[in-house]
Amino acid sequence: MLPLSVLDLSFVTTQTPPSRALAQTVALAQAAERLGYARFWLAEHHSMGSIASCAPDLMIARIGAVTQTIRLGSGGVMLANHAPLAVAERYKTLEALFPGRIDLGLGRAPGSDQTAAFALRRRMEERGGDEFLERLQELLAWESRDFPQGHPFQRVFAMPSDAPLPPLFLLGSSDYSAHLSARIGVGYAFASHFSDHDARAPMRAYRAGFEPSAQLARPHAIIALAAVVAQTDEEAERLAATYDLNWLRRARGEVAPLPSPEEALAYPWSESERAYVQAKRARLFVGAPDRAAAQIAEFAERTQADEAMVTCAIFDPAARLRSYELLMEAWRARPARPQQAAE
Repeated sequence: MLPLSVLDLSFVTTQTPPSRALAQTVALAQAAERLGYARFWLAEHHSMGSIASCAPDLMIARIGAVTQTIRLGSGGVMLANHAPLAVAERYKTLEALFPGRIDLGLGRAPGSDQTAAFALRRRMEERGGDEFLERLQELLAWESRDFPQGHPFQRVFAMPSDAPLPPLFLLGSSDYSAHLSARIGVGYAFASHFSDHDARAPMRAYRAGFEPSAQLARPHAIIALAAVVAQTDEEAERLAATYDLNWLRRARGEVAPLPSPEEALAYPWSESERAYVQAKRARLFVGAPDRAAAQIAEFAERTQADEAMVTCAIFDPAARLRSYELLMEAWRARPARPQQAAE
């Protein structure tokens, strides 16, 4: 069975303040472990009214303390916002506390608008060039100790020095990270839940160009997607109305908490607004369990994914949990897919 995993953003709604959203994430992670999900990843976003997840390392530590087996990771650390040594030490610490359970997903974007990004980085050195690539190289060097002879960092160690850096995944919404992760031999995750790019090209480019490394012998590609699953197609469509109005607000530059389905359905939609969100619906999997599971399985097959990672921006936390429960029940009932052959 193709593994299913969870990506959670600690969704803030008009009835769920940020602090409660964080507590709900912890409870959801415990449920995901009980349901049999393979991983539980936490996002890094800043100054966004609908997302409370801004410190994935802290949340991983909290969730690790109340779970036993599920893998926990960042989806991901926005590397441009952090000193590579700090990232290495935080995630080596997590690996030491929860050995064999931590993933380090890395992203290029700031996870915010430009003003928040400036506030995050204003005391940091400007590097110029491809800042992400430079920071990634430095992060890897803290583990390999492959600094040039005479480099001042040769005398500095990322602690705890006896804990390895967790497995790396590069995250992307286009093909840049696909090619880079293939070249350095690490995992790759494509964010189809917000990307307008066709996922097939970067996912296949990663697999075709993958070069084995000491960290990863074979490619591992994760397709991240958004889903709304309910007992019936009609109920799933009702819940998905939250996505529609949230997309429209985001297009206008609004960063408000997630609206309820009732608020979204009562909104006076124009024809152009309807057309806009209908186009966005191409990236959302909505339906009753069997229908949603079949669509996700077909999408994973089409993109040659080794794993599917699901996020559910559903207004009601009980309905959100139920969405994950129904999806896993339907997923397990599906016939096993032949193992993905490397290309």
